Amino acid sequence: MLSLVGGDPAWAHAIVVHSTPSAGTTLDLSPTQVIVRFNGRVDHKRSVLSLGQPDKTVRPLVIEMDGPAHELRAALAVLPPGAYRLQWQVLAVDGHIRRGMIPFTIGTP
Repeated sequence: MLSLVGGDPAWAHAIVVHSTPSAGTTLDLSPTQVIVRFNGRVDHKRSVLSLGQPDKTVRPLVIEMDGPAHELRAALAVLPPGAYRLQWQVLAVDGHIRRGMIPFTIGTP
């Protein structure tokens, strides 16, 4: 009998289930950390986080390798007001590469 309850199915693509900051959020202050939580484990060593900045440059972020297996976490320096894009790329346990973007704003939109 096959059970689909619990665990991380090996065939499931990595899907973002939560992020800090959340997509579309306007924050009063710069976050000190970004977190992207997925529906299953991701390979930290083969994943990438970067920050698209208001001036259109993209800065790589250092992923915390000791974070939970289903999350990517990175510390942030204080960011000035503006529109940002947290860009992510992960290798999921099913072997598929997934990527996406989480836009957020600091200060008045």
